[in-house]
Amino acid sequence: MTARVVLLVTTPRIAPGLLTREAWQSLAGAHAVWGRPDEPQVAALVEAGITVLPRGDGHPADLARDLVSASQGGDVVWVGSSDGDPGLSDSIAVEVTRLPEPPEVELLIGSFDVPGARLLDVVAVMDRLRSPGGCPWDAEQTHESLVPYLLEEAHEAIEAIESGDPAHMQEELGDLLLQVAFQSRVAQEHPSEPFDIDDVAGALVDKLVRRHPHVFSDIEADTADAVEANWESIKADEKQHRRHPVEGVPSSLPALARAEKYVSRLRRAGREDLVDDAVARGGLGAQLLDLVRRARDEGIDAESALRRTLAQLEQHSAEAPRRG
Repeated sequence: MTARVVLLVTTPRIAPGLLTREAWQSLAGAHAVWGRPDEPQVAALVEAGITVLPRGDGHPADLARDLVSASQGGDVVWVGSSDGDPGLSDSIAVEVTRLPEPPEVELLIGSFDVPGARLLDVVAVMDRLRSPGGCPWDAEQTHESLVPYLLEEAHEAIEAIESGDPAHMQEELGDLLLQVAFQSRVAQEHPSEPFDIDDVAGALVDKLVRRHPHVFSDIEADTADAVEANWESIKADEKQHRRHPVEGVPSSLPALARAEKYVSRLRRAGREDLVDDAVARGGLGAQLLDLVRRARDEGIDAESALRRTLAQLEQHSAEAPRRG
């Protein structure tokens, strides 16, 4: 049987030692296993009882020549490094073409990224930027100093979504995700009440499970309206500390969006009479509030509707010839 040079590739986003059955079989049956001793994957294999011959840094051509030469005694497995071993596969290809009876070369994927694995990279990069020796600007930021960027990125994400351009949406949602990661990293340094991205994610998971009992429990909710009603009921129980129905609506919301929240909350609380009173007092603001209420009755988001109209106006303005 022809010997093999096996390049075992694993993802650094999965805990070392979590390998496929095929990977463990190749490791157990190999004539020799090589790897860099400072790699976490190598340390995990050694702890599991696999003998790994240490190999230090060097030119890829030298490593390729030694791997191919060692395969004369049987299968040789190279435990891939976290940097991807640049140049190694090309150097092995050069080596095997020189031999009249070359070994087989196999790229064996030992572990795969799970959905969401790249979020670990976001956390790692943000930590590097914020830590000593990282970025001086990032190190100086506070929760308060980052607020303008959070607002700006949220608005830019909305514009990207409304543009319908997937590439633009991906970029802007990434910028918005950065703000969540950045704020969470800053929070780790709080002297008395620190929290991190795992705490943020954990609280979100708890809330999603709690507010979706029709999915995670035995509550019946077969329609979107039933789901929304159940959501609002659970949310109301959670927010019993509120002193009045519109408490907690962010004052930084655009006025139309804030008005829609007020109308919605007061209607659910059975206090639409307060909206009636505000409209009856008259004035331009009252007329706008009444328009927001009418829009909600028709299933229209007033803020989105106005943004669409302004976008059309901007387009027509750009296309229209200048007068005189």
